[in-house]
Amino acid sequence: MLGGNTEAITSTITLLEVLVQPFKTKNETLAERYRETLLYSEGLTTFEILHEVSEMASKLRAKHSIKTPDAIQIAVGVLYGSEKFVTNDPALKKVSDINVLVLDDFLKK
Repeated sequence: MLGGNTEAITSTITLLEVLVQPFKTKNETLAERYRETLLYSEGLTTFEILHEVSEMASKLRAKHSIKTPDAIQIAVGVLYGSEKFVTNDPALKKVSDINVLVLDDFLKK
């Protein structure tokens, strides 16, 4: 799925978020495609949320006043060695624990 030498990571929070719409519409085929993509794609690792992630996410929330799902995703990135965190939320630029890239910044160029 990912091109070149790019490797990406995410957490099971992403799976939770993307499965909502297929479940609402009872589209099991789409739900399975999302599962396959997130759990079995080459170059993408989806991490479970362990207690270390929860603790770091709590620290991130305390430090930056960010939402729980964002804190979990960023904690996964920090703990598992990501160099960058890609988001659509410009408010997350205030997080200094990882290099935050906002997609709109690249699309406007």
